[in-house]
Amino acid sequence: MSITLNNDNAVTEINTGHALKTANLTKNQQELEGQMAIKLIESANIEAIAAPVGNSGHNINIKV
Repeated sequence: MSITLNNDNAVTEINTGHALKTANLTKNQQELEGQMAIKLIESANIEAIAAPVGNSGHNINIKV
């Protein structure tokens, strides 16, 4: 990177470089969050969440 006096092109290059870097970081973060969401959905085992068998869990003891 070079800085030249009286040259607006250098400032534009710096701003463009920062914009590209920010866009790349944002893209990587979104991809990571997407992968995490997919893993979370895949890890949810719907078959493991079954209704209780028999009377287990159907009785609620309340004392007043």
